[in-house]
Amino acid sequence: MAGARSRTAMGRTSTALGVAGTIALAPVLAAVGPVLAQEVGAALDPVTIRVGANDGFTRIEFAGVVGSRSRIRREGQAVIVRIGSTAAPDVSRLKVDPPPGVEKVETRAAMDATELVVTLAEGADARSGMADGAVWLNLYPAGAATPQTTASAVPAGGAVPVVATTAQDRVTLDFTWGAPVGAAVFRRGEAVWIVFDTAARMDMSRARDLGPATDARWATGPDYTALRIAAPEGLAVTASGQGATWSVTLGGPPGSASGVTVDREDAGATTLVAQMAGATKTVWLTDPMVGDRFAAVTALAPGKGFGDRRRTVDLTLLPTAHGLAVETPTDDLSIRAEGDLVTLGRPGGLTLSPPSMALEAAAPVEAETPRKAEHPALILAEWAGVGDEGFTARHRRLQDAAAEESIAASDNPRAPIAARLAYVRFLVGSGLGYEAVGVVNAMFTQIPSLQGEPELRGLRGAARASIGRVEEATLDFASGALAGDPATKVWQGYLAAEQGDWAGARLAFAGGAEAIDKFPAEWRARFGAAHAMAALETGDLTAARALLAYSFSQEAPAADQLTARLVQARLFEIDGQSERALAVYKAIARAPLDGIATPAKLGVIKIEMAKGTMTADVAAGQLEQLKWRWRGDATELSVIRTLGDLYLSQGRYREAMDTLKRAGNRLANLPGAVELQADLTEAFKALFLDGAADGLQPVQALALFYDFRDLTPVGADGDEMVRRLARRLVDVDLLDQAAELLKYQVDNRLEGVAKAQVATTLATVLLMDRQPEPALQAIWSSRTTLLPSALNAERRALEARALMELGRHDHALETLADDRSPEAQAVRADIFWKQEKWGDAAALYEGRLGQRHADTATALTPDEESRVIRAGVGYSLARDAGALGRLSANYRPFLANARSGAAMRIALDGLDGMGGVASARDFGGLTASADTFAGWVAQMKTQLRERTGGNPPP
Repeated sequence: MAGARSRTAMGRTSTALGVAGTIALAPVLAAVGPVLAQEVGAALDPVTIRVGANDGFTRIEFAGVVGSRSRIRREGQAVIVRIGSTAAPDVSRLKVDPPPGVEKVETRAAMDATELVVTLAEGADARSGMADGAVWLNLYPAGAATPQTTASAVPAGGAVPVVATTAQDRVTLDFTWGAPVGAAVFRRGEAVWIVFDTAARMDMSRARDLGPATDARWATGPDYTALRIAAPEGLAVTASGQGATWSVTLGGPPGSASGVTVDREDAGATTLVAQMAGATKTVWLTDPMVGDRFAAVTALAPGKGFGDRRRTVDLTLLPTAHGLAVETPTDDLSIRAEGDLVTLGRPGGLTLSPPSMALEAAAPVEAETPRKAEHPALILAEWAGVGDEGFTARHRRLQDAAAEESIAASDNPRAPIAARLAYVRFLVGSGLGYEAVGVVNAMFTQIPSLQGEPELRGLRGAARASIGRVEEATLDFASGALAGDPATKVWQGYLAAEQGDWAGARLAFAGGAEAIDKFPAEWRARFGAAHAMAALETGDLTAARALLAYSFSQEAPAADQLTARLVQARLFEIDGQSERALAVYKAIARAPLDGIATPAKLGVIKIEMAKGTMTADVAAGQLEQLKWRWRGDATELSVIRTLGDLYLSQGRYREAMDTLKRAGNRLANLPGAVELQADLTEAFKALFLDGAADGLQPVQALALFYDFRDLTPVGADGDEMVRRLARRLVDVDLLDQAAELLKYQVDNRLEGVAKAQVATTLATVLLMDRQPEPALQAIWSSRTTLLPSALNAERRALEARALMELGRHDHALETLADDRSPEAQAVRADIFWKQEKWGDAAALYEGRLGQRHADTATALTPDEESRVIRAGVGYSLARDAGALGRLSANYRPFLANARSGAAMRIALDGLDGMGGVASARDFGGLTASADTFAGWVAQMKTQLRERTGGNPPP
C-alpha cells in the first residue's frame, strides 16, 4: 500500500514538473475596452498566459497557480516578468510575432524560476498590476496614449478642504482632492497618521471639532502630505476612498482591514513582497514626538489594509486601515513600489526565520533516520550508513515515508517536511546527486516558500556540485538563507576552484576552515586538492604542499587520489622537476576518467613541446582532440589557450582566432574567461598593430579583419590598426575596400581632431579612386576648429583637388587662397593647366623642381620628369622662349637616363623645334606621358606608408 502511495506522489510530481504552461490568445473587444476572453480550464494549469489587443494597447495576463504569483519589474527598456517555475512557458507566438511597441521577447533561466524579458521599442511604454487573480502587463506602442492622470490633484483654491463630521463616539474626516491620490492610514502609538502621495495645503477650518480625537497637525514634503492626529490608543481607525475623496473615521466599531498580503521571496537575497493593488509611492517620515524614522506606502482607492502586525529582526509591519506602514531600526532598508507589488529588502537580504518554522511539528522520527547536520550545507558521513537492513531496504523505507509526507502536503501546505529532509540527506550522503536534486525541486514546486529553507538550499547545492552542475550549485550557495554558514564557504571555495577563480577559492576556503574537517573523508580529500591547486596558482607553494599532504592523508577513492596527484605533478613542474612531473602526468592520463585524464594529457603536451620531443603539428592535433573531450570548466579554458598560442606561433592566425573566440563566447561566465578574452585581444593587436598580419596577402588580411572587427579596441590603437590595414589595401589598389574601412571609423568611432585626421586619409583614398564628390563630403563633414596648421594645409589641398576634378576651377583656386605650401602649389599648377594658362602652370611646375637641376648625377624620378615635360610644353604653348631656353639648359643633361626620353627631348626643344609638322593641340598631347595625377597617387601612397610605419616598396 505504501508503494502504491509512493508511486502516486511521484506521478503527481512528474505531472507538475512536466507542465510548462499554456498560452491562450484572444482579441480585446474594442467596443467594451480591454476585456480578455477566459479559456475554460486554463486556471488549472500552473502557468496560463493570455494575450489580447485593441488599437491602443496589448494586454498580457499571467494566471494559474504559478502564473498569478509572477513578479514584474522594469529595467530601462526591458520589462522582466519573473515566473516561479523552472519549466519555461510556451511563448513562441510572442517571440515570432511581438506585440506593437515590442522589439523582441526572450526567455531566460533564473534561480528556481524563468524570466520573460520583453524589450520595448523606442518610445513605447508599459503598465502592470493585478486583477481577477492574475498579473497583467499592458504594452503601449510609441505614440499610443498611456493612462495618466492629467488633472491636478490639488483643488482650484490651492488647498484640500477637510470636513469633520462628529457623532457620539466617532469623528469622520473627509478629504476632497481635485483628482484621485494615493493614501496610507494607520495608527502608531497614541497617534493616527494619514499620508497622501501629493503635496498640498490642508484647509482645516471645518475640522476643528475632532470629537474623541484631541489634536491634528499636518505638514508637507516635496511630494507628500502627512497628518498626525492625536487619538486615544483604543480608538478604532477605518478608511475608505471613492474617486478623489478619502474618508477616515476615528472611533466607532473596529473595521477588518484586508486586501494586502505579504509573502517572503527567497529567489535571491531574501525579501518580503506585499501585493497591494494601486501602490503609488514610499514616503519616509520622522515622528516629531519620538524622533524615529518610519515609512508609509500609499495606494489608490478603494480601501485596502494590512490587518496584522508582523515583526522581524529588520522591520515591523504595522496594522493599517489603508496602505502599508513600516518601522525599521536599520538605515539601509529599501521599499520599492512597482505596480501592485511592494518589495522590502536590504542589500544583503532580510534576516527571516526559516520557512519550516511555520510548518506543523513532525512526528518523532526513528533513531536510524539521518540526523540533521550542524551546518545547513554540511554532509555527514553517517548519512550513507545502511545498517543491517542494507541499501535497498533502507532506501525504500525512507522513500515511502517521504512519499506519504508529500501526499499529505498536497492537501495541507503546513504539513511537516522531516521525512523528505531525511530522504534527501540519505541521497546526498550516498552520492545520488541527481535523485536528491529531483526531490528538492519537487518540494520547492509544491511549497515555493521552502526555497528559503537553509538546509534544503544547502543540500541541493551539495548535490548539484557533486554531479558537476557548477553554475546551478553556485546560485544555491549564493542564497541569502545560507549567509554566514561556514560549510557553505567550503563549497563556494570548491566551486570557485572548479571555475578557475583561484583567489576567490582561497578566500572562501579560509572562511570555511572550521567546518571542513566535519565533512566525509572523500570530500575532505577533494576540498584539500582544490585548495592546494588554488594556493599553487596564487603562488603560495608552501601552503600548496601542506594542503596536498592533508588531501593524501584522507581515505579517499582512487579518483580523488588521482586529482591530488594532478596537483602534485603541477607542483613538480613549477619546481623544475619536469621529468617527475611528466611521469606523473603520463600515469594519470591512462585513467578512464576524462575529467582527470584531460588535464594530465595537457600537461604531457606542454612538457614534451618544451623539451622538443613533440612537434607543433602533433601537439596541435592532440590539443584539438582534447578540446572536444572535456568541456565547460577551467580545464577546457587551459586547453583552448594553449591551442590558440600554438596556432599563433605557427602563423595559423584564422584557426587561432576562431578557436579563442568560440570558446570565449561559450565560457564567458567562467573567471578564467577574462584571460581568454585578453589572449584574443592581444592576438588581434599583434596581427593588425604589431605587423604580424603583414605576411598575409592584403585580401586575406582584410577578410580576417572583417571577421573579427568587433575586437578592434576603442581609441588610438584601434584607429592605427585601421589605417595600417587601409595602407596595405591602397598599396595593391584595393581602394574601395580601404575607403570603406576608413569611412566606418569616421562615421562611427571618432570625434574632433582624430576624426579630421582619418577623414583626410579617407578623402585622399577617394581621390585616388577618382571619386571627388565623396572626398568633398569626407572633408566637409569632419570640419572642426583648432586643427594643426599642417593638417589644415593638407585638407585645403585635397578639397581644391576634388573641386578641380569636378571642373569647379575658380572655386578650387578660392579654396587655396594665399596658401603657398608645396601641396597647394601642386594643385594650383594642375588647375592652371586645365584652364590652359600655360605660362602660369609651367612656372609652377618648374618652381616645384627647385634646384633639382644641380644634381645631374642622379636620374630624375618619374614625377620630376613629368614636371619637366609639362613645364617645357607650357612654356612652348605660352611662346615664352626665354623660360623654355632656361629650362632646356638646366635639364637637357638628364635626357640620357630619362625614362620618357623622347617626350622630354621634344618638350625641351619646344614647338618651334617640331618644324611646323605639328599643331599646338598635337604638341600639348605629348603631356599624356607626363600624367601628374599618377605622380600624385604615388606620392600619396608613399606618405601613407610612412605615416603608418610601413617600409617603402623595394
